[in-house]
Amino acid sequence: MPITTIDPKTALVVIDLQNALKAFPGTPYSIADVIARNVELTDAFRKRDLPVVLVRVSIRPDGSDWVPGRTDEGPRPAGQMPAGADEIIDELAGHPEDIVVTKRNWGAFHGTDLDIQLRRRGITQVVITGVATTYGVESTARAAHEHGYHVTIPTDAITDRAEDSHAHALTHVFPRLAETGTTADLLNALTKTHP
Repeated sequence: MPITTIDPKTALVVIDLQNALKAFPGTPYSIADVIARNVELTDAFRKRDLPVVLVRVSIRPDGSDWVPGRTDEGPRPAGQMPAGADEIIDELAGHPEDIVVTKRNWGAFHGTDLDIQLRRRGITQVVITGVATTYGVESTARAAHEHGYHVTIPTDAITDRAEDSHAHALTHVFPRLAETGTTADLLNALTKTHP
């Protein structure tokens, strides 16, 4: 389905576009393409004084704040992230009006102040972008839907590690909790409601 509406109080939520993921092996879209589309979107939101939320993941060196639990892949490795790995990429950083949220798990809502930041601004709709489709983006989209926000996902401003995983989210998950379209579709809708 196409993107039908951009609410008067809409925020852009960019997931994990940070230095550690600049070499992310994105598919079906390269990380360079996703970054370029996110720059276009952040510029459009800032121009209209709509909130931009930059979400980053940061884990303590001992791993003590990472989500616990047994998985088939085994425990998460602890260790020091390279210096600056958890900093927002230069292409998006440097705007003091942006909201920066630090998370310790896949989704951007649990354990953060994201919901408070949005509600204080009267936000009713979130546009979610970034990496990876079936990790941070999907987890955040599910939680946003459960928190009662209208969710919109520009499908070419996100990417994943595996094309079939990305396609599954677009075909089977997002249609049940969001409106989807391209970055161009979103910018067109934004121009109509926020000239």
